Amino acid sequence: MEIDLFWHILRTTSGYQSPRKSRFLMEKLPVWATCIYYVRLLGIIFKESIAAQKGPYDSRTWAKGSLSVIRLVESVGGRFQVSGLRGMYGQKGPFVYIANHMSLLDTFVLPCILVAFGQVTFVVKEGLLKLPVFGVIMRAVHPIAVTRRNPREDLKVVLTEGQELLSRGCSVIIFPQATRSDKFDAASFNSLGVKLARKAGVPVVPVALKTDFQQNGKIIKDIGRINPGRTLYLKFGEPMAVESIGQATHQKVVEFITQNLKSWGGEVHLNPD
Repeated sequence: MEIDLFWHILRTTSGYQSPRKSRFLMEKLPVWATCIYYVRLLGIIFKESIAAQKGPYDSRTWAKGSLSVIRLVESVGGRFQVSGLRGMYGQKGPFVYIANHMSLLDTFVLPCILVAFGQVTFVVKEGLLKLPVFGVIMRAVHPIAVTRRNPREDLKVVLTEGQELLSRGCSVIIFPQATRSDKFDAASFNSLGVKLARKAGVPVVPVALKTDFQQNGKIIKDIGRINPGRTLYLKFGEPMAVESIGQATHQKVVEFITQNLKSWGGEVHLNPD
């Protein structure tokens, strides 16, 4: 499947579902499937890194590389269920996408979905830009880099650079958690995305992700076992204008993510009363 066909499916059906294909061998041999997955994933990353070095690495090129990861996941037994895209198609961006962060796959697969609705980039940890291979790709898409050491300084960087990007029509994806986790902890989910949207005067789009097809590793976080046959859920909410100082909007984002994760069998930790 090529990128134009994929985008056509997203725009006309407001989502995407992986074709039902039997991956019996992959599901019965998860260790073998995991090995195949990482070998091929590294191949995709190296290929995209070379393309980014040669330049220009535009949104379409980025999206095509991202779609390669979706096809890879499907080839080893994963199934995608993407829904809720009608709101972005019916309303012109830019948006601030606010998502929970479950696995490394979030960063890999979101671009080919969201670029269908306009230019987009991430808020990322500064360290990602310094990686020898993957960092080349991240630098090419001009993300907002934060240190995660000084919250006040990070807030200033996100608000300043984010507002500039949004004013030029580029949407921003934010993962407001401290770190990736297969559990959603509402207490550690900050309101940075809402603050940016409020300052820039653009809507927020809540995004619920359940991508524990690829688990976080115990020794190396980016390398964990995969779960062939597991469905990857990505659901997008309706764009919302930020109300007042943003507290109510932030709560709506948290509720959207919480409700969907629960419906998919995910683990959720709510704020204590």
